[in-house]
Amino acid sequence: MTDHEPQRGPREPDDESRPPAPAEHDRAVAPKAGGLMRSGLVVSVMTLLSRFAGLARDVVVASLFGAGSGADAFFVAFKIPNFLRRLFAEGAFNQAFVPVLSEYATRGSKREVKELLDAVAGSLTAVLALITAIAMLASPWLVWLFAPGFGRDPEKLALTADMLRLTFPYLLLISLTAFSGSVLNTWNRFAVPAFTPVLLNFSLIGAALLLTPLMSEPAMALAWGVLIAGAAQLVFQVPFLVRLGLMPRPWPNFAHSGVKRILVLMVPALFGVSVSQINLLLDTVLASLLAPGSVSWLYYSDRLVELPLGVFGIAIGTVILPALSRRHVDASGAHFAAMLDWAIRTVLLLGLPAALALVILAEPLLISLFHYGAMTEGDITMAAMSLRAYAVGLVAFMLIKVLAPGFFARQNTKTPVKIGIIAMVANMVFNLILIWPLVHAGLALATALSAFLNAGLLGWLLWKERVLVFQPGWRRYAVQLLGGCTVMGLGLWWLSPDWQDWLAWGVWTRVQWLTLLVVAGAAIYFAWLAATGVRLRHFRMKG
Repeated sequence: MTDHEPQRGPREPDDESRPPAPAEHDRAVAPKAGGLMRSGLVVSVMTLLSRFAGLARDVVVASLFGAGSGADAFFVAFKIPNFLRRLFAEGAFNQAFVPVLSEYATRGSKREVKELLDAVAGSLTAVLALITAIAMLASPWLVWLFAPGFGRDPEKLALTADMLRLTFPYLLLISLTAFSGSVLNTWNRFAVPAFTPVLLNFSLIGAALLLTPLMSEPAMALAWGVLIAGAAQLVFQVPFLVRLGLMPRPWPNFAHSGVKRILVLMVPALFGVSVSQINLLLDTVLASLLAPGSVSWLYYSDRLVELPLGVFGIAIGTVILPALSRRHVDASGAHFAAMLDWAIRTVLLLGLPAALALVILAEPLLISLFHYGAMTEGDITMAAMSLRAYAVGLVAFMLIKVLAPGFFARQNTKTPVKIGIIAMVANMVFNLILIWPLVHAGLALATALSAFLNAGLLGWLLWKERVLVFQPGWRRYAVQLLGGCTVMGLGLWWLSPDWQDWLAWGVWTRVQWLTLLVVAGAAIYFAWLAATGVRLRHFRMKG
């Protein structure tokens, strides 16, 4: 499963006597080919650093604010711009922008690439500046819309609205950061965008520790931390764009042909690629109607699921989209199909054991990370319920991240929209069925089930269109993975003490036991795979 993409660069004269082409006709320097596994590891390592910083952030927030009204207010105020960020940044915008940019980089001139970047940056800024201004003015109504249950508590509603006025400009800043990251990823500079989210976590930790004592409402410090983080992340990426000679001069130009194509691709992608985020947002709306703390329980459990999802699923999806886009431009269908197969195998290799570990170690993980200060034993019990429910859908969340690029790289955004509508309706039906017997955990389980439906339909249509072609060896591979998960699960179940014991331990005892279980589980799993013939070379592929 290896292949090499021809490297592209500036055109050179046939001989020394031939004068160089004028600057305006120079070819854009297309990104060179690189190993998908190597690129994926780079993104995974950087994302792992970011996720660990995020866990440290959540430990600080949980210890200071627990699952009380202040925490609920902040999580809603942060979730609203963060939800739109997934639409205008890493989600729909990225999926529409990267294929068009890859085509310009491969076929167009450097001047054309720069014109595209200037027009897209200016148009994106203009739209989001308008949306941000309107949202800041209408913040109380937005809070009521996204968390209607807060209407029963006027003080909580007002606090959330005040926070939203500070957090909403983050949408503009982080969308421009994602725009910059998409450019860097297209030129195979994966490490910088993958590291950038660390700055968000550091900003929130610093704000929580340093600004909280200065605020009349302590949780307001977190809203200031979000605003500071948005500016820091954008400024951090600027020098790297300058070094590549790709720093845009933003100027709105909706008439630019590239901007028009991106808008056409974005409109359906706004819904299709962000179904999982919309589902999570619906969870928040319904959770606001449940017992106090429900929003926070879902948040803390979702954060633990986001760790393997970001490190593995999102990392693979990040590196595979530019590679698939270039393969589509080159009309290399066989390698396109092989890349999708590689991505699915890699997701299952890492996603299945991660999901199983989250189910088995739900309470120990939550206790070790969050059971300090204001976080109670009851909060741990409730968060563990939703963590197990979310973990059921972890593999599906990951598969969506690698299957959706199979459509977007071919500039097909309509099909995922149709699938997204089906998944959205199914999620609402599952919510209404499961919320009564399982309360907040029912919302998490509904999201997991709808994710499986989404991933299944994406994969089936890719296979039906012969875009996804399963490579030889899948039966043996499935047996190897299932066997590895079985022995790992039994090992963790046997080694792990009763979760009630974790409540009495100090922090270092918890860390030692958790480290032991993680290392032992990984050792058992990969030892089984090695014994049954799985080798690292089986996952090498050039992108």
